[in-house]
Amino acid sequence: MFSYRHAFHAGNHADVLKHFIAVECIDYMRQKDTAFWYIDTHAGAGGYALDGKWADKTGEYETGIGRLWGRDDLPPALADYVALVREFNPDGHLRYYPGSPYFALQLLGDRDRLRLFEMHPTEQDVLRENFEAQGRAVARRTMIFGADGFAGLKTILPPASRRAFTLIDPSYEDKRDYARATQTVQEGLDRFPTGMYAVWYPLVQRREASQLPERMKRLTINGQPIKNWVHVALTVCNPVPGGLGLHGSGMFVVNPPFMLQDTLKTTMPYLVKTLGQDKGAQFLLEGRQS
Repeated sequence: MFSYRHAFHAGNHADVLKHFIAVECIDYMRQKDTAFWYIDTHAGAGGYALDGKWADKTGEYETGIGRLWGRDDLPPALADYVALVREFNPDGHLRYYPGSPYFALQLLGDRDRLRLFEMHPTEQDVLRENFEAQGRAVARRTMIFGADGFAGLKTILPPASRRAFTLIDPSYEDKRDYARATQTVQEGLDRFPTGMYAVWYPLVQRREASQLPERMKRLTINGQPIKNWVHVALTVCNPVPGGLGLHGSGMFVVNPPFMLQDTLKTTMPYLVKTLGQDKGAQFLLEGRQS
């Protein structure tokens, strides 16, 4: 149950897609002078050493953030994302990669709150240590739950501020996670229909993965199909014969920033060119806005 360690994959092409979109969503939330919550259902350890025994073993970051690190032609959204990674590496060398909670922490204001779920015992301990090291001010704004984020999300909604961005990004090692991710968003919408929800998922040769976006499109608010959503998927290479391996990833955002789809239109071609590994590299972008 607790075999998955994100450190193996920190900073890879899937993290690039997930985190630059999360940064865009959080940045949109903070433009309004009203407090909001950042909620992460699978928070991980918070940060990762790229030269540590986990990340260095696979070197996956070289297929992601490593390809963007030294570029001087980044589109604005990617430039903002890379700038936040640079804050995590003040000496200018790419040695550490922030997890989703740290991206959020760098962007949130004093009135905003973090609500983080993590079940993996080791990841949870490291997450707590990392956030305790940030001092009392951060500790007062942060709650870390050693619990199942799928089940836990509905227990904290709606937030007192009535504004929140929720990131749902399980490992999907258990194929039931695909259905649980969709169900969790629906439960969230039932309790808090104006919240923003982002679901990351892997592009793998598994039926549940290909079905997830269509199931997300069938979510409802007050019995009616959702009217505002964006779905994007980045394929970096052709699937490996035999069905193993990650050939890309996707994000589905419910109640997204109104300019997110336009931002993706200009950013995704750059990612295909920069992160693509073979002729199978491409992207898919679709959405609905009322």
